[in-house]
Amino acid sequence: MLLSDGDIRAQLESGRVQIDPLDVGMVQPSSIDVRLDRFFRLFDNHKYPFIDPGADQPELTRLVEVEEGEPFVLHPGEFVLGSTFESVTLPDDVAARVEGKSSLGRLGLLTHATAGFVDPGFMGHITLELSNVATLPIKLWPGMKIGQLCFFQLTSPAQNPYGSASTGSHYQGQRGPTPSRSFERFVRF
Repeated sequence: MLLSDGDIRAQLESGRVQIDPLDVGMVQPSSIDVRLDRFFRLFDNHKYPFIDPGADQPELTRLVEVEEGEPFVLHPGEFVLGSTFESVTLPDDVAARVEGKSSLGRLGLLTHATAGFVDPGFMGHITLELSNVATLPIKLWPGMKIGQLCFFQLTSPAQNPYGSASTGSHYQGQRGPTPSRSFERFVRF
């Protein structure tokens, strides 16, 4: 069940869903807006001949912090990792999805490639997979509204929420854009 604005406010007021810092003015009819942080991970394309999801490639990306008052310029065809300014904590019976903002999508900005789902039990900043599919560069300003979180009530609490020992939970407690850790559980046939 998708939560309404009233349900979202009730979850926030009870502390079951936590967003820090919280601006209740960003609650929408069935979501809450999230803002862009000032950290980005850029791909260093010259470090490896290819990306291998089964290998630890620690120099595949580098962290960049945008200076105060400055934008990050995302060029056409470019893909970088960003993150939400807000930290999100979910209980074991609420999941979320991060979605783009319509106004930004109409400019050619995609906020996630495939990883828009946030498991129950997650806590941390949400890593964004930012792509520019437009023909002109796009300025990304730290603090701008970059997406929205919608919340779903599970029919029962997850038996093994994100963060449980059995789930692996590579990204629990992440701060800033976090590179892929797929190599940690990669399986080949």
